[in-house]
Amino acid sequence: MDTARYVFGVLVVTCLPPGLLWWFLVHPFITFWRRVGRVGTLVTMAIVGLAGVAGLVAVRDRLLLTDYGTHPTLLVLAAILGTASVRIALKRKKYLTTRILAGLPELEPDGDGGHVLKEGIYGRIRHPRYVEIIVGTAAYAVFANYLGAYIVAALTAPTIHLIVLLEEKELKARFGAEYEEYMATVPRYVPRRR
Repeated sequence: MDTARYVFGVLVVTCLPPGLLWWFLVHPFITFWRRVGRVGTLVTMAIVGLAGVAGLVAVRDRLLLTDYGTHPTLLVLAAILGTASVRIALKRKKYLTTRILAGLPELEPDGDGGHVLKEGIYGRIRHPRYVEIIVGTAAYAVFANYLGAYIVAALTAPTIHLIVLLEEKELKARFGAEYEEYMATVPRYVPRRR
């Protein structure tokens, strides 16, 4: 169990920060990346992401900080959070393809790629992928039970909110009134009661 907890802790502190950094490098500079093109952008981002992960892996034990051990109550909580994250993922996956997830529509040279997702879970909340990440990160951190994983998990929600603000700005520019109407009718993160 200790090895599994350690692996989950390492995944949180080494993979999530570079993964989130990706969107801070893409959304504010989307015009630049469209000129670079899809292949150039994806290769550049892969190199930056892998370098970030490699650098963090090199100092992983310093990032994990305190190990709080295994606690049955936390394992149950981690299972509940993990199940919730997987349920969101399964609903989201029907509409958010790998192509969209990788950001390829944003990189269309004319800036008109893709369409506004309004079907299924996207008819209830605008950003299920980000909710999935927040809940999944919490599940990993609770399972790992390392201070460093908790710190990264706590920083995930505000970081993702900043990413969402950048993404929504780009989506409004790309889709105009259609996206603004969608924003007015569908909440960001928490569905309205029916």
